[in-house]
Amino acid sequence: MEEINIYEEEISLREIISVLKKRLRLITVVVAICIMAAATYTFWIKKPVYESYTTIMVGKPVQRVQDSSAPITYQELQTNRLLVSTYGEIAKSRSTLEEVLRRLNLNTTYEKLKSRIKVNLVKNTEIIEIRVSDHDPVMAATIANAVSESFSRQVIRIMNVENVQVIDEAIPIYQKVQPKPVLNLSLSLILGLMMGVFFAFLQESFDTSIKSPEDVAKYLGLPVIGSIPYIEKGEVA
Repeated sequence: MEEINIYEEEISLREIISVLKKRLRLITVVVAICIMAAATYTFWIKKPVYESYTTIMVGKPVQRVQDSSAPITYQELQTNRLLVSTYGEIAKSRSTLEEVLRRLNLNTTYEKLKSRIKVNLVKNTEIIEIRVSDHDPVMAATIANAVSESFSRQVIRIMNVENVQVIDEAIPIYQKVQPKPVLNLSLSLILGLMMGVFFAFLQESFDTSIKSPEDVAKYLGLPVIGSIPYIEKGEVA
């Protein structure tokens, strides 16, 4: 019984390889189309996206600034870290970003601007990182700095404490974050191979034409008792 199973597995594997070889041209065409589509999107359609960021430290009240020699207690540190999450929401609030829209006269909406801003809370610190993406690296840095300034004013107004300090102002970064050519082309290659193999087996399943003695037994269930070879015209003596 085991020998029969092994034999069937060998035949199944042989058939798979045979189908892939037979439909190699189809697979190649599908892969080429996927790669060309990805390349067209990556290099000609998708606009480059740049990202700039500014880092801000929060949690130092006015009285601590006035008396910088006084040590910060553990309780104060924990309280300030809890406030960081609140500050993260303030940084992306409507009040903060609408002030940025007015100040820079940006031709966009609050929702669209918010979608281009990421606020990262650095773990176990009192530091917030504000990242802004834009098609122009200079504009990305300009918006990031404007958000930082607007955020500082909103914290003073809402929290009634002046406890925001800019660590690093945003500067233009000319390295693109999107599109990612290597990633896009790699994914298109994998997708193309998967689609190519799928279409190869799909085409094979609809192809019931008889091309070999093996096909007679496979599709008709009849034994082959003989065959007539095909002779080219030029081969006739």
